[in-house]
Amino acid sequence: MPPPKDVVKIAIQMMGAIPQLIELNQAKPLAAVVKEVCDVWNLGNAEHYALQYVDGQQTYITESNRVEIKNGSILRLTTSPDQEAERLHSGIRSNNLDVKADSLKKLANLSRDITFAQEFINRNGLKQLFLIVEEGNDIGEILAHTLKAFMELMEHDFVSWETLSRAFIRKIVKYVNTSGMDASVQQLSLSILENMVPSSRSLFELVKHEVTLDRLLTHLQVTNQQLQLKAMALLIALLLNANDTERRDMMGYLGQRNIRQFIHKNIIHASEPMGDEMAHYLYVLQSITLNLLEWKMRTPMDPYSQEQRERLQSLRQSAFESENEPSAGTFSTDHRRSLCVKEFRKLGFQNYSNPAEDLQHAPPGLLALDNMVYFSRCCPSAYSRFVLENSSRDDKHECPFARSSIQLTLALCEILHVGEPCSETAQAFYLMFFGQDHFFEELFCICIQLQNKTWKEMRATQEDFDKVLQVVREQITRTLSLKPTSLELFKTRVNALNYSEILRLRQTERMHQEETLAVPVLELRERLKPELLELIRQQRLLRLCEGTLFRKISSRRRQDKLWFCRLSPNHKVLHYGDVEPGVQSPPIESLPEKIPVADIKELLVSRECPHMKEKGSGKHNKDVLDLAFSISYDVEEYYLNFIAPTRYEFCLWTDGLNVLLGREMTSERTQSELDILLSMELKLRLLDLENIPIPDAPPPVPKPPSNLNFCYDFSPMEQ
Repeated sequence: MPPPKDVVKIAIQMMGAIPQLIELNQAKPLAAVVKEVCDVWNLGNAEHYALQYVDGQQTYITESNRVEIKNGSILRLTTSPDQEAERLHSGIRSNNLDVKADSLKKLANLSRDITFAQEFINRNGLKQLFLIVEEGNDIGEILAHTLKAFMELMEHDFVSWETLSRAFIRKIVKYVNTSGMDASVQQLSLSILENMVPSSRSLFELVKHEVTLDRLLTHLQVTNQQLQLKAMALLIALLLNANDTERRDMMGYLGQRNIRQFIHKNIIHASEPMGDEMAHYLYVLQSITLNLLEWKMRTPMDPYSQEQRERLQSLRQSAFESENEPSAGTFSTDHRRSLCVKEFRKLGFQNYSNPAEDLQHAPPGLLALDNMVYFSRCCPSAYSRFVLENSSRDDKHECPFARSSIQLTLALCEILHVGEPCSETAQAFYLMFFGQDHFFEELFCICIQLQNKTWKEMRATQEDFDKVLQVVREQITRTLSLKPTSLELFKTRVNALNYSEILRLRQTERMHQEETLAVPVLELRERLKPELLELIRQQRLLRLCEGTLFRKISSRRRQDKLWFCRLSPNHKVLHYGDVEPGVQSPPIESLPEKIPVADIKELLVSRECPHMKEKGSGKHNKDVLDLAFSISYDVEEYYLNFIAPTRYEFCLWTDGLNVLLGREMTSERTQSELDILLSMELKLRLLDLENIPIPDAPPPVPKPPSNLNFCYDFSPMEQ
């Protein structure tokens, strides 16, 4: 008796027969199992039959995959793969178009099964598919099924793509290049070419020569998303398999043909939402485009290159020519050299006597020079303002333009992954990348101005350069994570994310990192809250028992009269009365007026208070309104009006009175103190205090030192 794990209970069905429920013994040969099933249905030639899954891809059951059969699986008894392959191989050669079409349709479905595919290929079935395509007599549905079956068979890698005949390839290319061709045929043809491209260099060159970039751009403009997808897939395959020179030439031509606009209009802003596969292709295209900058990023400046030296000098001339160029001819050579050194120092070069040295570090190499020149030419007013504004500052507080540009270029390369290989699964592309020509340079122009803005917000000095760059980097990455749809929106958002906001966000994230918002901690927080709120209530009542000195404000705005109010120790009576100036805390017995707490009906604040509604109340300023509160008491609704000396006292008294009335404390002070107490209590509760003795009494306060000579005198030193 086999162990239970070797037996699975399954159902087997066949067209026109009653299904069988059997216990499949996995130790029994599959041929024997099929024979038993055929015997039940009185079928001869059991070797001509096989089992197949009913659901999913309807895979044939073989000795290698039978272990995947689970309890409750439903199988079908059907023609064996070899018999089906023979039948379909004969059917696709039929002169009857209906039989041929049906055979090709079934072939396309069954070819996904590796067992069937092997049998069909062994019968030289691929040659028959080649003939159907090469002869070109069949179009429409028959051709589509033929190409689909061919693609499915080739997916199993039994046959190399290099074995394809030139006649077959030319036909496939013709289907791609012919306008008005059936869309399903073009989609399959594009997929075939996409698979051919990475197979060999010769196939890559053939496809690149036969299918022009203009033709692919035409396919990108159609409304059929699947056709767009296949065209984009072939374009990406060509770009990925090209060498550096070919890739640069292809991207240059695509740029001239405004591929960015095609993508932005026909794909990103299409009526139908974009799929994951297209998102991946756009990510790859973005990555390929940005990686074109890699050679400049890794190429240091050549100090002997006349063209590079002239571009470097153009930075100085753009910023300072209005000051010195008209009279430059009157200067001696030494004077001009000295003037250039001074101006390069103002531009923020560290090696201002030989600024080319700053650009010999690669990365960012020549890319930093390109960015600086682009900024000076495309944003001349912003460039001049940046340089002149900082050159007029104290040396210690100036933001160095050149140094900032070099380090910012390097940071942008790292953020945008310039020079890194494409991910095989990533889909994260920037919408604004396809909405802007010269994306990297334009992004630099925004970010270099951001660096100057952040520098001023931080009041930075030269020693703070790395700290400022770190903040700017954070501003950029946080804004990019919001996925702005355009550079204008990026500019708006990144400038709104100032240094103060960065500090606030860091504090919030620090709280998250400390796990203060974890579910168990939140549960503990809720359990602690009632206890701590009670602690605050007791503190408020104690503060009312201590009492507070209030001032009376007359209609003439005089504040010379004082009165004192305090709560009795048993929390049942409010005592109050006038006091003389200089008396800070009169005894409770000296306060003649009393209001039983039980008689208090309502607490009023701000404009609701009677003394804020009196004649001339319009003259009360906001400060007084924020400090005013009243209590109504007794049956006839008398009022006792208060104006707290400080906002802190206002919060303490309104909270305390709410406690006496059995209500919640609503002041901002309560929330602030509750947060502080919760934070402290949580940290104490989460401390690992195992094996650490905790004293019952606080440690003694140390004695004062014998002298205070160690204290530093902060008084100004005499000059």
